[in-house]
Amino acid sequence: MFKNPFSFEGRIRRLEYGLSYLIYVSLCGFISIMVTMLGAAASGTATIISLVLYIPAFWFLLAQGAKRCHDRGNSGVWQIIPFYQLWMLFADGDIGDNEYGPNPKGIGLPTLGQDLDFKLKVTDEDIDILDKG
Repeated sequence: MFKNPFSFEGRIRRLEYGLSYLIYVSLCGFISIMVTMLGAAASGTATIISLVLYIPAFWFLLAQGAKRCHDRGNSGVWQIIPFYQLWMLFADGDIGDNEYGPNPKGIGLPTLGQDLDFKLKVTDEDIDILDKG
């Protein structure tokens, strides 16, 4: 979880997106409290500090949102649609691989050209039944 949180490539699950959103809201609350404590006396300093902290936090949220859009099979631009973030929290992702990468849950249909490894257990009783038949 949280591999390359500032990257816009790949797919993430609903849990990671929800946790990312909570981290963003908590961080923004912390920044607001910190800026308020600095007060009006250091308004220029408070503005610079808030920008330095808000920009990476917003980048983090956009990157995680884009990856969640990718899990749904959509471009990251879809996250600017009103209320789509709510849909991303509750809707399941694409089953199997899609154009943005493998399923983060590790489940799904195999893609073409992928080797299927399975083992067949044959017992002596099975061979006896085949010989008699």
